[in-house]
Amino acid sequence: MPITADHVGRSYPATKPYRVSRAKIAEFATALGDQNPAYFDADGPIAPPTFAAVIAAQAWGALFGDPELGLALQRTMHADQRFDIVRPLREGDDVVATLTIERVRNRGNTDMVTIGVELATVDGEPLGTATSQLIHTRQEAAE
Repeated sequence: MPITADHVGRSYPATKPYRVSRAKIAEFATALGDQNPAYFDADGPIAPPTFAAVIAAQAWGALFGDPELGLALQRTMHADQRFDIVRPLREGDDVVATLTIERVRNRGNTDMVTIGVELATVDGEPLGTATSQLIHTRQEAAE
């Protein structure tokens, strides 16, 4: 059975904690070409806002691993991304990500799926949400 609007609201268990490190913040900022001093601060750097995608993407495994949905990463295009940040991620944060299916639209053999990934510290402090729209082509259309 393909993913449908009946799956809206389905949430998956939180990911294992991800430790935000100085090295990963610097690596990410460097890859972006962003030399903002806040990302390299010796007293405790913050991460670029889009660093949230690194952690949110780990939650995608549960979505694509759900056999009921029929989703396949190789038939999926990441169409849109939005970040709603409560506070910057900081060196030393232990972050978990919880994915929820927010919207599903089906058009022919194409599924348009909006997912929200809530980011929080292991102590439950909200950090923000990464919202993505995925466009998925079902198997029968891909053949």
